[in-house]
Amino acid sequence: MLQSFNSTNSSMELSSSLTPFSKKLSDISFSSSLSPFPLQLYPQTSKPKNLRVLAVAVGPSQELPRNSPQRLLKELAHRKKATAPRKKVPPKRFILKPPLDDKKLTERFLNSPQLSLKQFPLLSSCLPSSKLNTADNTWIDEYLLEAKQALGYPLEKSDELGDDNPAKQFDTLLYLAFQHPSCDRTNARHVRSAHSRLWFLGQYVLELALAEFFLQRYPRESPGPMRERVFGLIGKRNLPNWIKAASLQNLIFPYDDMDKLIRKDREPPVKSVFWALLGAIYLCFGMPEVYRVLFEVFGMEPEAEDCQPRLRRQLEDVDYVSVEFEGNKLSWQDVATYKPPQDALFAHPRLFRACVPPGMHRFRGNIWDYDSKPQVMQILGYPLAVNDRIPEITEARNIELGLGLQLCFMHPSKYKFEHPRFCFERLEYVGQKIQDLVMAERLLMKHLDAPGRWLQEKHRRVLMNKFCGRYLREKYMHRFIIYSEQVQDAYENNRRLRNPATTAVQQALHGLSYTVYGKPDVRRLMFEVFDFEQIQPKSV
Repeated sequence: MLQSFNSTNSSMELSSSLTPFSKKLSDISFSSSLSPFPLQLYPQTSKPKNLRVLAVAVGPSQELPRNSPQRLLKELAHRKKATAPRKKVPPKRFILKPPLDDKKLTERFLNSPQLSLKQFPLLSSCLPSSKLNTADNTWIDEYLLEAKQALGYPLEKSDELGDDNPAKQFDTLLYLAFQHPSCDRTNARHVRSAHSRLWFLGQYVLELALAEFFLQRYPRESPGPMRERVFGLIGKRNLPNWIKAASLQNLIFPYDDMDKLIRKDREPPVKSVFWALLGAIYLCFGMPEVYRVLFEVFGMEPEAEDCQPRLRRQLEDVDYVSVEFEGNKLSWQDVATYKPPQDALFAHPRLFRACVPPGMHRFRGNIWDYDSKPQVMQILGYPLAVNDRIPEITEARNIELGLGLQLCFMHPSKYKFEHPRFCFERLEYVGQKIQDLVMAERLLMKHLDAPGRWLQEKHRRVLMNKFCGRYLREKYMHRFIIYSEQVQDAYENNRRLRNPATTAVQQALHGLSYTVYGKPDVRRLMFEVFDFEQIQPKSV
């Protein structure tokens, strides 16, 4: 039998001791040079003379080498076995937790730093939701002095200041400003949320500061070129240059070289920290300090070549500008240190003169002044009661307010081609920026626990252009807009043309309100007269 088996398998060597078959498999011993075939033995209880060997080889008792092809094939076959797919477990932050009971919720809010400052509600709303822990204080002890030195602030701790000084919270806000979403401390909820709320506020502070600066620096320029100048200074491509000029890049990227990072890894953290820094400085020191940091610390240059607007056809401006602007290009120091005189007509007199040209007095006593102005002032609640030392100041303010209102309703199609500044464009530009800032402050104080991205989306949805124009039309104020005869019929019968015009008039009214009466009156117009938040009861 073995001879016939060897004849058919010449390449196989088999040696066995033909002994009576035992019931124990351990008594059988085979040695073979063939490793891949496992040993399959079927015990026979018959006599030894009828022995039949059905197995050809016995695998070695030792394991296969790691790099053996047979081992790899066996592992691959094992992995290919059909198994039920495992369900993905959501991250822990997305798992809904049971709400806090009333007692714990009360303790959390009462112990929160956000409710600690009654004198400064906006500043208090931007503080972290819980007290800083040991890890936060470690960063402050290690890096805060470097940041304060780069920004030009004294190195003493701000906690030593009085409670009536908003700068007492500067150390905390400065620490939060540097905790961008890509840093180590962003996993802490109170740090992540507070940083996002700071950059949410800071972006609108930056826009308003540069809008006011360029409106006063270029009193004859239309808003189009000014927007290009602003973008040339604070576009996200240029922000890393300002951060590097202030030597703050090592605080943002402690483990990387900022110049070697690709744009998508470099620009978002820089933009986030830049905005948050300006938000913190605005809350603690006000707008003049924002100008100093922008132009002195970061080294912004308004006359730089890459910040100039593109060449375009300019309309000839034959009208006068205010005396303080004639032949004098204001610097950032002039804008930052300007304080209105004691008997000033307006809250921001120089900004008013930059937006409302002196030549508007030629329109006093026209049909709109007699027919439409009283209705507009009644709807808006003007003039406001102001305690002036001299009655003539009140009378002069009301006259200028009436001329400003007429300018707010003056569409560019009427006089712009002969008199480029006799339209609402410059007032619309500053009104758009102050409207954004007022709404941002309102949302921050109203939603204490909301992160910045949620507030950003809420802000965008409330201030969409189509809504701004709708609030004006609900008051039937669109009928007072002054169009040229050529476009009057087209705008009345085509809402696609009419609605952007009503939006511009709405924003121009906010700009006039800011320059004449200040930010409180913008809040009154937005939330009491026009009801931007849509929370007032509607007449049925």
